[in-house]
Amino acid sequence: MRGQGDEAGRVEEGAAQRLRRLFEGHRLTPTQRRLAHCMVSRAAEVPFLSSVELAELAGVSQPSVTRFAVALGFDGYPALRRHLREVVPAETAAERPERTAYQQAVDAEIDNLRQLAALLAEPAPVREAGALLAASRPLPVLGLRAAAAQAYGFAYFAAKVHPDVRLLDGGGSLLADRIDRAAAAGAGALLCFALPRYPRETVEALEQARGAGLRVVTVADSAFAPVAALSDVLLPAPVGTGLAFDTACAPMLLGRVLLEAMCDALPDAQARLEDFDARAAARALFVE
Repeated sequence: MRGQGDEAGRVEEGAAQRLRRLFEGHRLTPTQRRLAHCMVSRAAEVPFLSSVELAELAGVSQPSVTRFAVALGFDGYPALRRHLREVVPAETAAERPERTAYQQAVDAEIDNLRQLAALLAEPAPVREAGALLAASRPLPVLGLRAAAAQAYGFAYFAAKVHPDVRLLDGGGSLLADRIDRAAAAGAGALLCFALPRYPRETVEALEQARGAGLRVVTVADSAFAPVAALSDVLLPAPVGTGLAFDTACAPMLLGRVLLEAMCDALPDAQARLEDFDARAAARALFVE
């Protein structure tokens, strides 16, 4: 079994190396670099993806895929894909042991995390978002229905380093009031987690936030989510759909990455963490 796994790994690494050589010598835009990283991370799969599928995986538009193929010297994406099928051998079904439905769901989430890692090769959007959130006093964090858990997790940890975090995890007529109060108190930005199925109230809340003058940072499952047009900074992280209910490992991890970027932009973040640890120890808050 180890020999088969080692061989599959060598095949995948060889495919990735051939893709890297294809990109060498080209001056790529940030969007094209995102596509290149995505393709390298899924080298064995890329030769069999449509331009729409590749665009979705990389979090870019379909025309960006076509322009990328032309930038590499091909007539279009179909010509690039034909070339890839010739030089990047795909892993055959015989090389993969049969996987249970549960394993396939885990495999899909691993692929989602690889896609997220490729997107984070260009860190500027996350850093911009972290600076916006760090500067907002207070900081409202919105997440309704399926996204409520992501919002709660972010708000829980953010409160350890940010002086005023306000969790907005319930809808209803009071939601607009809470957004207005945050804006009146001095908030400059709002963080939104938006996952399918997208509640209408989430869209309405973002419209309210924009109307109140807040800049919106959104973590969503796709760059084409319904909230995209209402977001100043959109950070995509795909969800898994192989089980009865969607899995959101990538959005959760992206939330933690965003926390890290926010901490980097808060000069007193480390001091606040040390103060919390000291008070927690004094209260015997945790069992060691």
